[in-house]
Amino acid sequence: MTPEKSETTDLMETIVNLCKRRGFVFPSSDIYGGFRSTWDFGPLGVLLKRNVKEAWFRAMVQNRDDIVGLDASILMAPAVWEASGHLAGFTDPLVECSVCHQRYREDQLDVTDGVIVPPECPQNKKKPCVLGEAKNFNLMFKTHVGPVEDSANVAYLRPETAQGIFVNFLNILNTTRVKPPFGIAQIGKSFRNEITPGNFIFRTREFEQMEMEYFVPPEESLKFYEYWKQERFNWYVNLGISADALRLREHDPDELSHYSAGTADVEFMYPWGWGELEGIAQRTDFDLKAHSKHSGQDLSYFDQTTNSRYVPYVIEPAAGVDRATLAFLLSAYHEDEINGEKRTVLKLHRDLAPYKVAVLPLSKNDTLVPVAQKIADMLRPSMHIDVDVTQSIGKRYRRQDEIGTPQCVTVDFESLDDNAVTVRDRDTTTQERVSIDQLLNYVTAAEKG
Repeated sequence: MTPEKSETTDLMETIVNLCKRRGFVFPSSDIYGGFRSTWDFGPLGVLLKRNVKEAWFRAMVQNRDDIVGLDASILMAPAVWEASGHLAGFTDPLVECSVCHQRYREDQLDVTDGVIVPPECPQNKKKPCVLGEAKNFNLMFKTHVGPVEDSANVAYLRPETAQGIFVNFLNILNTTRVKPPFGIAQIGKSFRNEITPGNFIFRTREFEQMEMEYFVPPEESLKFYEYWKQERFNWYVNLGISADALRLREHDPDELSHYSAGTADVEFMYPWGWGELEGIAQRTDFDLKAHSKHSGQDLSYFDQTTNSRYVPYVIEPAAGVDRATLAFLLSAYHEDEINGEKRTVLKLHRDLAPYKVAVLPLSKNDTLVPVAQKIADMLRPSMHIDVDVTQSIGKRYRRQDEIGTPQCVTVDFESLDDNAVTVRDRDTTTQERVSIDQLLNYVTAAEKG
């Protein structure tokens, strides 16, 4: 069942408030009133976001033998962006109101009977905006390298991480034993001068991507396109997002990028509707051929088994770290009752939870706190943990539930006699007595599921 609009709007506001209150996400430059569409990840947010990236890298590189990693530079030669088509074609249609001077993406405005419906003008709320003709607006941030700001020193902040992979294709062929089908994966910052950023961390001008280019023989591209669509869909499900809240949507022909022979999005049902989590694209041989032509380097592959040379086709799964983080937060948010008391709980997958364990001495008693600290010192090298000694044990449980901590370890006065602690599960609230000398094995086994 699809939630009512008011319910989903409330959920988004709740998540935004929780993120700031609990230290997941803060508005950037907050003491100066913020800076539009920029966000800082706080103590819990940086752990959650790091866990999302590590889960992706583990699934894409560590657990496979056909994909290698890369960390390419943000600044690259301007010729890279000329060859890729970004200088000429990486644009959005921009329209501006002549009254309020608010700018909009033309392709995101409402259309009725083939006619664009202008939004309400904030300067004159009784009338719609007066929109001019659409102009192409390049989304790349331009800067200069070196002390002189002239055309010879122009550079760009990368709008995607993919081109860093393509220009390193030959380097990786020459320094590893990979051969098609194989992939190159990387995680990194990208920058796009979006006309209309918004929806919290969903659409921002500075963001992080998780991209992989999978190089295949041309005749096998469709097979691997289908494979990676399902593989990437399953990744989100395996990390706790309900399959009912996800869908795979094929792009219509008029949506396809200039390089794409077919693209599908993994979409998530955000509070405002379906939104892209990840795109899986058939990039054909466009990029390798373009860079080969512009650089003069041969970027083909010679297959010794067939004694033939070809330019590989590419399947590209490209995901947004920030969008995925938001989707995991929205999916994990639950409210229930424990013994008649309302509880907020983030049922984050254990691999994603910022803290894996919270150590809670029953009181600030001088004999209990040192035991709790020793337990914390034992666990800390293996996982991120929290030690919480303030307020009642019930309130501390609620606090850990709200930030998604899977297990709480309570040190009580019996611990001084039986050398054991009580371990409480976040989702079921069941409790089990565990010997301290077996605690690390116990919580590690629970973390692995």
